[in-house]
Amino acid sequence: MTSEAVEPALAGVRNFRDVGGLPTVDGRRLRHGVLYRSGHLAHATDEDAAFLHRLGLHTIFDFRNAADQALEGPDIDLPGVRNMNLPLTDPAEGAEFWQLVRDGDLPELRAALAEGQAADRMRENYRSIIVGRTAEHSRVLHVLAEGDVPALMHCAAGKDRAGLSVAVTLLAVGVERDAIESDYLLSNDPHRRYKMHRGDPSEESAIDPEIVELLAPLFDARASYLHEAYATIDETWGGVESYLREGLGLAPTTRERLRAHLLEG
Repeated sequence: MTSEAVEPALAGVRNFRDVGGLPTVDGRRLRHGVLYRSGHLAHATDEDAAFLHRLGLHTIFDFRNAADQALEGPDIDLPGVRNMNLPLTDPAEGAEFWQLVRDGDLPELRAALAEGQAADRMRENYRSIIVGRTAEHSRVLHVLAEGDVPALMHCAAGKDRAGLSVAVTLLAVGVERDAIESDYLLSNDPHRRYKMHRGDPSEESAIDPEIVELLAPLFDARASYLHEAYATIDETWGGVESYLREGLGLAPTTRERLRAHLLEG
């Protein structure tokens, strides 16, 4: 495993990074080379695949649903790596909405997204995943606790579903919330962002600036979204400890194994 962060310029994989180095509340740090995050791997080049192979990955968690996979394609095959598909959103959920995002005209988009509606929708998505996908997040943590690392978590853009799953994992091992948020917001860096397409993505055309502004909340990583997840945990379970124990079924011994595999020292 690597001793320092690895952040290559991958050609076909966006938003890749090693999450290692983040501090915990008790003075430890997340190991480098055990937990990575990214956008989907469907368009990885041969050089990208060679790099990913060199990481020695044990497990890839793909949080995309069937509609995502149909649109983007399946992940590339990495020999010897287990790919676990744990969809965090339903393929039918919001299908008409995302069709509108891709193809709707300006008046339709104004009606659906203006005056904070787009950001409200994102916050609702985060609430829904936290409350409705406890089984999937529990599965992730239990797999990691078995030592099935290095692991890579990804969704489509590597921003929301992967971002939440990484955040839940980091909460479970005691990473400071400010550090979790800083890593989450890195998805806004220009070279990491998911490219905004409308209509046929093979057709290069400028997008109306007002449409870009209307769609921005859907493509941004915003601290308010992550804070909504935390608030949902507090409102539903009374805090992180109860969420991990009761919501995700994470026993103290399992949590200690998780910390042993992911933390330095």
